[in-house]
Amino acid sequence: MLISVKMVKITSMPKRSAECVPCFGVPQNGGKGINMIALILAAGYATRLYPLTINTPKPLLPVGPKAMIDYITDEIETIPDVTRIAVVTNHRFASHFDEWSKTRSGKDIAEGRISSPIIVIDDGTTDDTNKLGAIGDIQFVIDKLSIDEDMMIIAGDNLFTYKLSDMYAFFKEKQHDTLISVTVEDIDQLRKLAVATINEDGKVEALAEKPKEPKSTDAVYATYMYLRETIPMIRQYLDEGNTPDAPGHFPSWLYTRKDVYVYRAPGTCIDIGTPENYKDVCDNYQEILGL
Repeated sequence: MLISVKMVKITSMPKRSAECVPCFGVPQNGGKGINMIALILAAGYATRLYPLTINTPKPLLPVGPKAMIDYITDEIETIPDVTRIAVVTNHRFASHFDEWSKTRSGKDIAEGRISSPIIVIDDGTTDDTNKLGAIGDIQFVIDKLSIDEDMMIIAGDNLFTYKLSDMYAFFKEKQHDTLISVTVEDIDQLRKLAVATINEDGKVEALAEKPKEPKSTDAVYATYMYLRETIPMIRQYLDEGNTPDAPGHFPSWLYTRKDVYVYRAPGTCIDIGTPENYKDVCDNYQEILGL
């Protein structure tokens, strides 16, 4: 069975003049309350990695034989219930992701693999001064695609060794919004991350973004699975005037309003933050990723 590729136009936010980027493979069911959509966040400018990311978006930087985003997309595609993958990016790099999606989809078709349709969405922003923020981008995509299904949201610039299919099995078992954590012992590193306090059943009892005094070693990374019924609460969060930036701020708000669970994952997550860090990962990627 082959996936056909269909061109669909996605309009930009009102009052934005950015050119629209085509979207590929939007399913005919329109995502009306069935299955899951995966959203890869790739609209940042990664200025800490300059000059590497002046002309190349961070998720498309190569690590070994493929781009960072390919490792992530490969993991997403281990979940059969994911029926479409959206990538939200900025106007500067929209054409880069457009080309990547066409190349990836074309390769899958040529090799006879069944893969999830990839939708590339330009949020119309051009630099850090007019960016929407990660949560703003999430809402932008929800509006543009009329999302009415379970939703996975994942950062496009992290490499990890855990299995998203295991997280999804936990999510289906609990039937609650689910975060992912890995054990981090280094206190200084924990102070740069989101840290959760979790009860014996996996329910979040406290969640803090970049705490000065971490209360656990459960570091929460930017991979989230939300139930369909939770999606409208992202708009509520923004309408209340909360920050549209780092995606971890939303679950910190959410757990005080409904039950949120954490899947404790074996493995690691690597955030590439500097050119030196990137070189180290490239030099040792097989060992780091267990390949």
